[in-house]
Amino acid sequence: MNEGEMLYIDGDWEAGERYETLYSPYDQEELARIPLATKAQVKRAIDSAHHATRTMKSLSAFERAELLSNVAAGFEKYDEQCAQILVKENAKPIKAARGEIKRTIETYRFAAEEAKRIHGEMVPLDAAEGGKSRLGYTKHEPLGVIAAITPFNFPFNLTAHKLGPAFAAGNTVVLKPASQTPLSGLMTARIFEEAGLPKGALQVITGKGSELGDLLVKDDRVRMVTFTGSVSVGKAIREKAGLKKVTLELGSNSGVIVDTVEDLDAVVERCVEGAFTYAGQVCISVQRIFVQDRLYHTFLDRLVEKTESLQIGDPAHENTDVSALISPGESERLQAWVNEAHEQGATIAFGGNKRGAVIEPTIITNADRTLSVNADEAFGPVVTVTPYETFDQAIAGVNDSAYGLQAGVFTTEIAKAFKAADELEVGGVIINDIPTFRVDNMPYGGVKNSGIGKEGVKYSTEEMSEIKFVSFKL
Repeated sequence: MNEGEMLYIDGDWEAGERYETLYSPYDQEELARIPLATKAQVKRAIDSAHHATRTMKSLSAFERAELLSNVAAGFEKYDEQCAQILVKENAKPIKAARGEIKRTIETYRFAAEEAKRIHGEMVPLDAAEGGKSRLGYTKHEPLGVIAAITPFNFPFNLTAHKLGPAFAAGNTVVLKPASQTPLSGLMTARIFEEAGLPKGALQVITGKGSELGDLLVKDDRVRMVTFTGSVSVGKAIREKAGLKKVTLELGSNSGVIVDTVEDLDAVVERCVEGAFTYAGQVCISVQRIFVQDRLYHTFLDRLVEKTESLQIGDPAHENTDVSALISPGESERLQAWVNEAHEQGATIAFGGNKRGAVIEPTIITNADRTLSVNADEAFGPVVTVTPYETFDQAIAGVNDSAYGLQAGVFTTEIAKAFKAADELEVGGVIINDIPTFRVDNMPYGGVKNSGIGKEGVKYSTEEMSEIKFVSFKL
């Protein structure tokens, strides 16, 4: 057996008792046989991670930084192999796959740097009446075992956003990758193994989240759960986690406002990129565009024209822009949403058809705010375009959502930019760019149903540590 057919528990590759076949989303090619971890194997994985906490805590900042630097170098060594894994297991076009690996390398480099920056602060106890002749300071300590449950859409980089900060802070991790993208999780374990990670610090268990999730979330030895995925699963994790720390990134239906612009073509190009990159399967994909009345028709015409130039097809081809959704069920769901919009009076300005496993890039106008394509998270290549008269209407349109991850605003007026920054109900406001903008050292996380907690290496490292206070009486 190879690593793709084995679990990674206590520093060893281990066979499963049951297996399921992993298929390519694009052409249903058989990729690998994936072990389904048993309850006993999950328990042993947690046992091992728990036993390794002392070892990880004892590593110096330099040793943790060196380890993570080695991991970044490992991804550089295997960059094309990792990109090809993405092409196969989640149908990510090869151009986008290579981009994800570059970001993964950068994320681990940020984590290596952050490992050296973890420090506390002096507390001026003598500022209090009873604090004379006392010295106080804080220090950051690792939490212990962290359960990381990762999604299919960026399986290398979003795993890096959990593992990098966790190890930078001195924790151990039990990783549960998405069922459709286990090969990336197992490849990540291989790279950590080559980098010299202490035995037991990382476990990778594969299988169905419905069967394994509760074992991770409810175990008292797990001190934090970090999850990226659906709202329903995120809420269930929060309810079951008890007093554990929980970080949830649960997606969005991100809006962008196009108000005043100097280069409309450049704005259109960015909106097409934000809406249709990786077939819209991005938590901050552009889903709702609000365009000032006087720009609306010109913007829409150019948006359609630019979308027409996108290449649809095999993710392995160098020129492919849009390929299959992650599963037949997802493509059928999204097709039903598009059909619902059309039946309810919306206009399909472009696309709207299903080609096997692929949904065409789709632009919808005249869509009521209550339709699924507006109100829910599409997580596919569908975008709605809506005109507005006043800037207040545009802000209200973006805020009219159960989600609030990021929003974009294109404006040449500084007052409107600051107004949007103050009034938009989201975790990140991106001025003069699309909400899909993200670099890996920025704080990232939303409000409302978009989740709780912040990712971004520095911010995740803080979430994954505990502040201890120390006082000396002199």
